[in-house]
Amino acid sequence: MNAKAKSTSSSSKVHKADVLVIGGGLAGGTLSLALAQGGFEVATIDREDMAGWTDRGFDGRASAIALSSQRVLEGVGIWNVIHRETAPMLDIRVSDGHSPLFLHYDHEELADRGGAADPFGYMVENRSIRKALNVLVPKTERLTYFAPNEVVELERAKDGVHAVLKDGTEVSADLVVACEGRRSPTRDQAGIKLTKWDYHQAGIVCTVEHERPHDFCAQEHFLPSGPFAILPLPGTDEKPACRSSIVWTERADIWPIIMKLGDDDFLEELEVRFGDYLGEIEIIGPRFAYPFSLQFAETYIKERLALVADSAHGMHPIAGQGLNMGLRDVAALAEVLVEARRTGQDIGALSVLEKYERWRRFDNNLMLGVTDALVKLFSNDVEPVMLARDLGMAAVNQLPDLKRFFMRHAMGTVGELPRLMRGEAL
Repeated sequence: MNAKAKSTSSSSKVHKADVLVIGGGLAGGTLSLALAQGGFEVATIDREDMAGWTDRGFDGRASAIALSSQRVLEGVGIWNVIHRETAPMLDIRVSDGHSPLFLHYDHEELADRGGAADPFGYMVENRSIRKALNVLVPKTERLTYFAPNEVVELERAKDGVHAVLKDGTEVSADLVVACEGRRSPTRDQAGIKLTKWDYHQAGIVCTVEHERPHDFCAQEHFLPSGPFAILPLPGTDEKPACRSSIVWTERADIWPIIMKLGDDDFLEELEVRFGDYLGEIEIIGPRFAYPFSLQFAETYIKERLALVADSAHGMHPIAGQGLNMGLRDVAALAEVLVEARRTGQDIGALSVLEKYERWRRFDNNLMLGVTDALVKLFSNDVEPVMLARDLGMAAVNQLPDLKRFFMRHAMGTVGELPRLMRGEAL
């Protein structure tokens, strides 16, 4: 098989790679591109064939891509494919129940003197990134894509990794990276323990078209059942900023009832929470529901194994950071492996992989803790707590230095950033 042959059906075939990436989704596909462009021979195993990802595969989900994450997507070539399908987030407005107090971030407040301000990030439907991977993966040298396929046997040893795929193909590599999502078979097979708890909430997700433009402002309105987010999407040529993604959090005993409502009753419930500031709204397409939980692996690494993104950690979407933290994992691991190769080290050695875990574990655990605290703080209607959080938001609004720090955090530009997140090449 040459490096550009992306689908396989042959049996008893041995393929040699430097890195075996299991999972070709948003994190796995991005990592595969980064590593191949960094000079590694990469084998990517995907249960789904990306060529099958069309609008029929739409699952309703959209992601808030922080500015630093946008740089990662740009660095590996994804952004050039999807940028027309994204909407910038120029303002962020956070409000609490019926309180008149709110927190407002304006990207212009971070503008350099005389210069234009970067947006906080961009909203993009997940299917846009998935379809972009379908465009890029077949064209990328040093990247071999096995799909639809899966690993049925995996052996990690001191001298390397050996995998047998469902179609009989054998793959050998120096390192295997699990990018399989929260239910990671590779993580479980390695005996890595998982800590997990349920929030007894679900996010009802749908897309709406509205009468007036959203002006690229992301809204998050905290209600007793959880956050209700209105996130700007690109519109049509006739109505360029009149489409938004809705993430409506409801308790476990309520969301199944709402999901069973007829279209008119569902819209009526949505309008109660949405308000009329954007005029009349219309639901575009189907609705979906996704239960919320938190989980994290006890370690991200074992001999010749690294966990990335949801295989290592999963958080509540209250701050919209799930994919962003996964892309930080991608950028950090790619940089660690490239540096190891440059200095002649074994990329599968624990001494190399420990650098990745040290870099990412504290940051991820901090975000897991922050999102968990926010859920507990805002998913209730206890009056003293409501008063304290409202005064807190009002105080941040009046403290420019603190407010700018939080705005930079929303952009993902705080902390020790990998090169790709700084807009630099590996």
